Amino acid sequence: MKTNRRSFFKIAGAAGAGVLAGSSLSSCKPNDKNQPAGPFASIKELSDKVHSQVFNMSGYAAPKIDVVRVGVIGLGNRGPGAVERLSKIEGVEIKALCDKLPRGVERGQKILEKNGLPAARSYTGNPEIWKELCQSDDLDLIYITTPWNLHATMAVYAMEHGKHAVSEVPACTTLEEAWQLVETSEKTKKHCMMLENCCYDFFELLTLNMARQGFFGEVLHVEGAYIHDLLKANFQKDSYVDMWRLKENQHRIGNLYPTHGLGPICQVLNVNRGDRMDYLTSMSTNDFQMAPLAEEIAKSDSFYNEFVTKGYRGNMNTTVVRTEKGKTLMIQHDVTSPRPYSRIHLVSGTKGIAQKYPEPGRIATAHEWFDEAKMKEIETQYTPEIVKRIGELAKQIGGHGGMDFMMDWRLIDCLRNGLPLDQDVYDAALWSSIAPLSEWSVANRSNSITVPDFTCGSYKSNAPVDITLSKGGNTGVRTNTKSGSQLTL
Repeated sequence: MKTNRRSFFKIAGAAGAGVLAGSSLSSCKPNDKNQPAGPFASIKELSDKVHSQVFNMSGYAAPKIDVVRVGVIGLGNRGPGAVERLSKIEGVEIKALCDKLPRGVERGQKILEKNGLPAARSYTGNPEIWKELCQSDDLDLIYITTPWNLHATMAVYAMEHGKHAVSEVPACTTLEEAWQLVETSEKTKKHCMMLENCCYDFFELLTLNMARQGFFGEVLHVEGAYIHDLLKANFQKDSYVDMWRLKENQHRIGNLYPTHGLGPICQVLNVNRGDRMDYLTSMSTNDFQMAPLAEEIAKSDSFYNEFVTKGYRGNMNTTVVRTEKGKTLMIQHDVTSPRPYSRIHLVSGTKGIAQKYPEPGRIATAHEWFDEAKMKEIETQYTPEIVKRIGELAKQIGGHGGMDFMMDWRLIDCLRNGLPLDQDVYDAALWSSIAPLSEWSVANRSNSITVPDFTCGSYKSNAPVDITLSKGGNTGVRTNTKSGSQLTL
């Protein structure tokens, strides 16, 4: 049957995340190919709907905000780091902190106190308290660092209540949620950005600038990955509240966490800005580690009995995407094998190639990689302005080597100066959609499936992302009034 919004919705639900009841969301018209229904026979029950873009959020510059008033939701793993970084950026007021567990909010308040800032309003005590934060009249930006399955719901609610919304990755876990993000952002004209920090890593920014200036010629193939040994961490009781990350891996088989490797290479290929993903195919190995580990530890701890199952995602997933212009992307995901961390980050063009992993990053235009002297010459010529301006300070403040701070600083600087964001809602929806689409493909013997065009055709005229400081760039770093220390640009 033809691929359409109907199949997209049911694919996501059948893949394990469910479909929101009573939704009136709609998508672009189906654009091409016949897709096998496979085991998801119930997709026939959903109606085909047509989406007309209400407003193009690509390149949209929201009105300037002199002082960005922020509410942070989720103060477990990633939230405290966000509070720390935002505390150091000029023109930011952290007005509200939210976590269902009081200890999370207390931790955030201590960070504010340490940095000489006033206490924020506390929202804690029940799982729905975040809604009260979003309803506040004195907030401009909602910063979401909760478990994956809450990101889209919270971002939509925030936008509906007049706030810009940013969330940790992925921005959503189903295709219906992806469309909900797109349609809400267009309707409200509020930014919805996924906090894909790897777009701000130093080598990724270098290769993006090189691609923009034609160094690689015509870029024809790119690769990215999330290869990170989290096997033991996923099974530790204190790693993730309610074991949420293990549960995500328990019954979903696909490329569940694609965006770290995917975001930077999409920007290199101008995906959503001149080109679009056409279709993908995905394949996973069997699970050789998670189920055996669950069985082993459950023998001595009955807590793990619910995790003894054969449904875990495989060790390695490989997903391949072809674009409308005939370019290809390869994205891999493996969070169980004992391998060194890698995002791959490979950019291959008609004139040259770059690859980061194994480290350090390397560049070549022939059979041999450039030597150290040539690499320094390349870095001098192609290091983008944002790295020259904020890079060393970002390394001092930290967050994955500085890329977290550079991301937050850039976000705030764009909001304060009324500039378009480097990542928009279409990127958030598309990059996140690889997970449910890959699940469908894996379940259907790696058959190809069309990737939805969340821009509804506007990708043809959208301008490429330009991470630069040619405009704005006037946001400084705050003095710590308590300690008297100051970081300067």
